[in-house]
Amino acid sequence: MLKAFLIILLLCIALLYIFDYDYILKGVRVVYMTGHTTAYIDDHSYFDNRTIEKGNSTIAWPIHSEYNKIAATDRLNVINKKLGTVAFMIVKNDSIWYENYADGYSKNSKTNSFSMAKSIITALLGKAIMDGHIQSLDQPVGDFLPEFSDGLAAKTTVGDLSSMSSGLNWDESYTSPFSITARAYYDPNIRDVMLGLKVVDEPGKIYKYLSGSTQLLGMVIEKATERRLSTYLSESFWKPMGMQHEAIWQLDSKESGMEKAYCCIASNARDFARFGMLFKNKGIFAGEQLLPAEFTELAIKPRFDDAPMYGYGFWISNHLDKKIFVMRGILGQYVIGIPEDNIMIVRLGHNRGQFVVGESFTEDFFVYIEEAYKMLENAQ
Repeated sequence: MLKAFLIILLLCIALLYIFDYDYILKGVRVVYMTGHTTAYIDDHSYFDNRTIEKGNSTIAWPIHSEYNKIAATDRLNVINKKLGTVAFMIVKNDSIWYENYADGYSKNSKTNSFSMAKSIITALLGKAIMDGHIQSLDQPVGDFLPEFSDGLAAKTTVGDLSSMSSGLNWDESYTSPFSITARAYYDPNIRDVMLGLKVVDEPGKIYKYLSGSTQLLGMVIEKATERRLSTYLSESFWKPMGMQHEAIWQLDSKESGMEKAYCCIASNARDFARFGMLFKNKGIFAGEQLLPAEFTELAIKPRFDDAPMYGYGFWISNHLDKKIFVMRGILGQYVIGIPEDNIMIVRLGHNRGQFVVGESFTEDFFVYIEEAYKMLENAQ
């Protein structure tokens, strides 16, 4: 029986290589052989990474005079424990008003951003336009990637990629190991994967969330700036925003590898929060205009009337009748900006709740906002 099992196992492995699905073996090693069932917040150590360097000087976060004087509500404590929250922070008037970390985690802990990186890629797009590397949101993708210069692909703009209206033949599946989403996470050459895609629907017309759109946008920025994404992120934001710590960005492979633009920046709650601050304050950070105000305002508004939940790289909500923009990752990573009340909420953790019927967010998202407001009310 053991001999038969080994023969079958070797045959399966051989078939994976023959049919170009050998990346699945890395997925098995990284996920199942570490006791997990999906990607997880501390998985960066199993991948090649590139450092996002901080500058020689850092800018300390202002601490609110009422810092941590109000305890979390019972409801917040329950959901944080249930879903494995590792960091929870409330920023009021640009100062840290409350923060709490789970055992084994601290304000310095690096965890996976997952798709919060999509918002950061949009910030890099805005910076590339500001720097003159890209003309505008309307510039065709084909100007940078000739493979997208014919047919429907020729109509695809960089703005279409950022706003999730690319028309790509991408399958956003998180359960099938054979999906292109899984391949992008584990394949050693993500550029080739992306250049094999086709534009099959009219771009710029309909919102459809596709991680491939952001990865392709990352390739455009890389080509336009002639810099690695990690380097451009360091130069454009990490250093001028005075980040407290270096971050790392997962790569597809080590040598000439590319960053997974659609995900996977490992950093901490305080440094992630600075991007929320940047967009809440219309592109200004520490008195410096790092992004055009009109770009930041456009990014956090819906592009399409029939898709009010998404702008350019940011999720959008009107919960509690507030105008809310959100950086969001698949396991409940959030930077939630509420400009009208000068509030931000940051949550990092292991899991998220179930989607609410008729909503684009899971139940925990609404709880974090509601309970943060209750805590703030309790301070009055």
